[in-house]
Amino acid sequence: MMSKHSLSGKVVLVGGGAKNLGGLISRTFAAEDAKVVVHYNSASTQADAEKTVAEITSAGGTAIAVQGDFTKVADVIAAFAAAKQRYGGIDIAINTVGKVLKKPFIETTEADYDAMAAINSKAAYFFIQEAGKQLNDGGKICTIVTSLLAAYTGLYSTYGGMKAPVEHFTRAASKEFGGRGISVTAVGPGPMDTPFFYGQETPEAVAYHKSASALGGLTKIEDIVPLVKFLVTDGWWITGQTIFANGGYTTR
Repeated sequence: MMSKHSLSGKVVLVGGGAKNLGGLISRTFAAEDAKVVVHYNSASTQADAEKTVAEITSAGGTAIAVQGDFTKVADVIAAFAAAKQRYGGIDIAINTVGKVLKKPFIETTEADYDAMAAINSKAAYFFIQEAGKQLNDGGKICTIVTSLLAAYTGLYSTYGGMKAPVEHFTRAASKEFGGRGISVTAVGPGPMDTPFFYGQETPEAVAYHKSASALGGLTKIEDIVPLVKFLVTDGWWITGQTIFANGGYTTR
């Protein structure tokens, strides 16, 4: 039986694993001898996925890229099936998929709502569901959410609102999957220093977000990856919880 404390030989499916936080998770886990399935959403991120896989393989690691629109349940199922077909089983499933929308409540359209619900909530639900069906016993599931879940703020009603259910998905799944030794967690980073963040914010808002953390500055993806790694290895006894990692940006 493989050790809970090592990534060596583990098969890891990374939802949104092509770039930014997901890309660093993919590369870091592969460097520790995990076999990584790099999921990407569409043609717009295919080149990023292929670059990440190329970097992994050129460094002597093992990885493949798998495309899928995770707002479609069939695509979630297909990604897990591709991972099992290639590597025979899956040990760890990490979902970084998400989309930010910063918009006043009264200006939010039905289309905005539906898109944000699909990407941030529905996709997360069925990713966890399929992981619960397909992971090997003793597997690990981790979803990236947001520190806005502990914030008292406007303008992110659909982003924070559609990530909020993932906390309960995590609790429920951890109860139901626990008998098989599967732990289920969520990680809420603060505003991250990636293009994912800057597209929504004015320079004034960026300055505020940088000043709002007790430790100073935006969250770096390099500070989130070790926490995710811990939760799916040595920290496996933590389950059903959302961990906020944001330098003191928000807390409960």
